[in-house]
Amino acid sequence: MDLLRFFTAGNVDDGKSTLIGRLLYDSNSISTDIIETLTKQSKTTGINTDIDLALLTDGLRAEREQGITIDVAYKYFTTEKRKFIIADTPGHIQYTRNMFTGASNADLAIVLVDSRNGITEQTKRHSIIASILGIPNLVVCINKMDLVNFSEAVYNSIIESFEEFAKPLNLNEISFIPVSALAGDNVVTKSQHTDWYQGKTLLDYLETVQIVNSAKKVDSRFQVQYVIRPQTEDLHDYRGFAGKVITGHYHKGQRVTVLPSGIETTILKIEQNLKELTEAKTDDPVILHLSDDIDVSRGNTIVPIESKPRTEKEIIATICWMDNAAFIPGQKLILQQNSFRTKAVLKDVLNKIDIHSYKAIESDGNIKLNDICQVNIKTAEPVSFDSYSENRSTGSFILINENTNNTIAAGTIH
Repeated sequence: MDLLRFFTAGNVDDGKSTLIGRLLYDSNSISTDIIETLTKQSKTTGINTDIDLALLTDGLRAEREQGITIDVAYKYFTTEKRKFIIADTPGHIQYTRNMFTGASNADLAIVLVDSRNGITEQTKRHSIIASILGIPNLVVCINKMDLVNFSEAVYNSIIESFEEFAKPLNLNEISFIPVSALAGDNVVTKSQHTDWYQGKTLLDYLETVQIVNSAKKVDSRFQVQYVIRPQTEDLHDYRGFAGKVITGHYHKGQRVTVLPSGIETTILKIEQNLKELTEAKTDDPVILHLSDDIDVSRGNTIVPIESKPRTEKEIIATICWMDNAAFIPGQKLILQQNSFRTKAVLKDVLNKIDIHSYKAIESDGNIKLNDICQVNIKTAEPVSFDSYSENRSTGSFILINENTNNTIAAGTIH
């Protein structure tokens, strides 16, 4: 059974949490004890229904009492057709960094639009971020249709406005669904109020949409997390390289290159849970043994000799600044890509991306919270990577403040 990762985004009051709650509730993905707890909690929220579905994803209690969701809440559920991971991202403009995080590994974006308000600045912001991150599919849920009497004219007007705005965004697939998250129309069950709409319900769409990344051929990548050398009497010569197959597959006897050294060798054997395997595939945690006694360290990449990534000390990337403190030119950074870490400096701020118009604007060298910029980063050690458009796992990274150890930016490599 395949897995679909998706995230929701929209304005703060567009009903994202309610939509996810309705999706989970109507698809019978909530246990009885949780429903009972939510029913009790709902009595204190002042809503007009028996259960406040937004409580399923709204985060900490203090945040719920403020009436906003300010972190990324993850939910997991399964139907007969597919497994799902949902990231419910904040609607406030000041939490762009949270949305960037929630969207970075998604296969699909759900952008909510309040049918009464139409396309807003936040709608554009979230759609642009989905475009920057190369999200394969985007579905626009036009919500609160019950508040506009399920008007087909309103629905078509919003579609027209969105399509006009989205022309330069290079979004892959855009779909539109009229819904009422609160009442449940077209979320799991087909609405009787939209006989003019012949498309799928949201759940049907999620269960059947093609997962583009899984169909795309991606080169094999393995990054070493631990070098295992027990050096006991029984395992005196044991030397294994533990990690997870990031993408692709590996097999016994395969010729590989260790990067950044560039030394070629052969996979002698593959282990998992004390058993020997003939091959390993994407997401498998395994231990690789190599036929030659070569120097391999944590963060090194093992790849097939015929499909090497780029290995360089200078990269061009798009970053989203996540630190409350503004960027200080020359500040000491650490670039982390999966288990690989190296010292780095942000050499140049090439331009900033206007999050409202998707245009590149000239940079003054300053970067502050939630800014999205194209930058040139210089590293102390070579980084082995693919472009983010080719491989999202090896083409993404975070920047860490070397002094505070805080994550200050997330980025995608061009």
